[in-house]
Amino acid sequence: MATMPESVKRYLDVAGEGDTATLLGCFTSDAVVHDEGQTFHGHDEIRRWRETVTSRFTYTVTVLGSEKLSPDEWVVPVRLDGNFPGGTARLGFRLTLRDGLISQLTIAP
Repeated sequence: MATMPESVKRYLDVAGEGDTATLLGCFTSDAVVHDEGQTFHGHDEIRRWRETVTSRFTYTVTVLGSEKLSPDEWVVPVRLDGNFPGGTARLGFRLTLRDGLISQLTIAP
């Protein structure tokens, strides 16, 4: 497992928590998030994503590995355990960085 950049580690640490301010600090102001067939642009929409899409459930995030694809691109497979249908899900987080912050995040099975 490759050593992940600080913003990626911090995002993964708070992804299952309700600390939206810390989570937003991991992203560039113009970041783009793709999740559940929707796209969210910038901090205001990412905040809305956190407060609507991801806050429906309580869950923990377990990092299963990490792969550095380029200096600014990472793939991190994770397992979510929580109170959503099925209780467990395996997802891949594809992250692109700019100036040390996440500029793009795509979450997919």
